[in-house]
Amino acid sequence: MISREELLRILFEYREQDIRIATICSHSSLQIFHGARLEGFGTIGIALRRNRPYYESFLRASPETMLEVESYRDILRKEFQEKLLSENALIIPHGSFVEYVGAENILERLRVPMLGNRLTLYWEGDRERQRRWLREAGVRAPRRYASPDEICCPVMVKLHGAKGGRGYFRASSPSEFRKKLEELKMRGYMSGESSYIIEEFIPGVRFYPHFFLSPLEKPNLPGLEHGRLELLGMDRRLEIIDEVYRGLPEVIEDYLDYTVAGNTPVIVREKFIVDLLEAAVKIASAAWRLFSPGLIGPFCLETIYHPKYGFTVFEVSARIVAGTNLYPMGSPYSSYYYDEPMSMGRRIAREVRNAIKLGRLSELIY
Repeated sequence: MISREELLRILFEYREQDIRIATICSHSSLQIFHGARLEGFGTIGIALRRNRPYYESFLRASPETMLEVESYRDILRKEFQEKLLSENALIIPHGSFVEYVGAENILERLRVPMLGNRLTLYWEGDRERQRRWLREAGVRAPRRYASPDEICCPVMVKLHGAKGGRGYFRASSPSEFRKKLEELKMRGYMSGESSYIIEEFIPGVRFYPHFFLSPLEKPNLPGLEHGRLELLGMDRRLEIIDEVYRGLPEVIEDYLDYTVAGNTPVIVREKFIVDLLEAAVKIASAAWRLFSPGLIGPFCLETIYHPKYGFTVFEVSARIVAGTNLYPMGSPYSSYYYDEPMSMGRRIAREVRNAIKLGRLSELIY
């Protein structure tokens, strides 16, 4: 694993006043580029050749410099990294960046400074470590079943490595579990070597709140061990199985696909904001204890609300999420912090700008 000390030595060679915001043209990059421009930063897009003209067509969100690659793994080539370093590039990671470049490659081979704590890749990318994180935080998380024979009520079965929920399924008994698992293998969703986890199925309404944690500011909430926490937006995810169920409920099991296809804006009842902020505080403080410097910048809690249980946290995404794309000029929540439109992309750039002014940019980087 590349040490933080090595990355900070590289950052020390940068001309901080000439730093340029860089990322892959995918996921939430338009918002990132747009926000960086509003804060006065130069921008660098990394794109596949066929994608380049489409990203350049957005006049106020296209990157100023476009670097073409045949594959996103080309980012790891020494000469490509040297190009980014010569441009004083600061990478903003998003979901596509981590998926295409690879979490292990980012930890072991990417020498370009990146916003955030790379140790989050180690903790959120492994289901067992993330579960330890949730336990340390003391938030309600789904019950985990060690064996199919323990199934006595509805459960959700998740495949390791499944992209966006493809191949997930529900079951209510050991026999139903084994039947559906065999169906998955026959349909090619998994091989005989694939692993899975079995969690309790929790009915309720899904909410995905978007948070930003600034290590440059003092704690602003009870129990927060470091940094200022802001709630900047919220969304729900549109999954393939939702629409299949609406149209063809009798054949839903033929479409075992929880892939996210889009997002829709949402707000919660105001009294629930306290619960969500409290959960975010616990998650952020646990991260500080488990893998200092903990969370830096944007993150999202994936939650389900049920009147009987309250909010259950079933996953943490420790970077900007695609649901923030709903709010390029700010969300209803961001208006309570800022007198100007503040997207998550712009909030990231604002944090970098403030860190440069304070001489504390190193606190945002690993």
